[in-house]
Amino acid sequence: MLSNFSFEEEVNIVRHFNRFITRQIGALHEGLLHSPFTLTEARILFEIANNDNPAASNLTRDLGLDAGYLSRILARFEEKGFVQKERSAADARQRILILTPEGEKAFSLINERSYKEIAELLQELSESERQQLVNAMRTVEGLLSKNGNLKFSGPYFLRQHEPGDMGWIVHKHGILYSQEYGWDESFEALVSQIAADFINNFNPKRERCWIAEMNGEIVGSVFVVEGSEDTAKLRLLFVDPKARGFGIGSQLVEECIKFSRRVGYKKLVLWTNSVLKEARHIYQKKGFKLVHEEKHHSFGKDLVGETWELPL
Repeated sequence: MLSNFSFEEEVNIVRHFNRFITRQIGALHEGLLHSPFTLTEARILFEIANNDNPAASNLTRDLGLDAGYLSRILARFEEKGFVQKERSAADARQRILILTPEGEKAFSLINERSYKEIAELLQELSESERQQLVNAMRTVEGLLSKNGNLKFSGPYFLRQHEPGDMGWIVHKHGILYSQEYGWDESFEALVSQIAADFINNFNPKRERCWIAEMNGEIVGSVFVVEGSEDTAKLRLLFVDPKARGFGIGSQLVEECIKFSRRVGYKKLVLWTNSVLKEARHIYQKKGFKLVHEEKHHSFGKDLVGETWELPL
């Protein structure tokens, strides 16, 4: 028999259940199941272990995680030797995640502990109570995933640069800026020089390149390079037109800001042109201020160059 609750009461009942279940499964503990992993980290290990060679870009979609957050967790997993990335044999553009022997050992430990805790919980119930509980859980899952639609943060993934990425960056910049703004090949030459300088002088403690992937395909990029001891430069922000509208550009800029602050820079600067309106909008929303304008003739066009700054 259905009970007649007000909408406010329904909201409070769901919130109460959330608090109850997170306490029951130990999700509030600093380390899930007495392990060094958070609930999110354990779930990522579970997905990698229980899917056939999952693509890194698919984890963002499947788990509904922020792309930058997921990227940082996977970077830590790689540093600790739990995960390695390999190119897919079926699609060379796609990178798959594989647990190393050390990663399999870590996952096995939390998987066994999880099974044991849930088994102990169910053993306290009678057979009929267990069936009632399981059926109720299936009902909850079915209602909340009705039509298979869940809300995700965005189907893309951020990672650091790898061999072959610089060629993609130069190629895509050359094509896009020619098609959308009519710029000539001298712009492609500039991008090529910036990319070459980054690789030849790369300082991993002070500089970074982020690559955005969607469905195993590269769709965006950005750089932070050292300008001086106190100043970092944001360079070559790019989002493929087919991937616009997912917040990738904003996330890439956000990663640049976080990294620059973490490293200890006092200021983040960038140079752009007034015609790049979408990028300028992102910079404004992130708090950058326009500090200098200058007319120039470059890339076969008369342009207005702009310098933007963000105090950190």
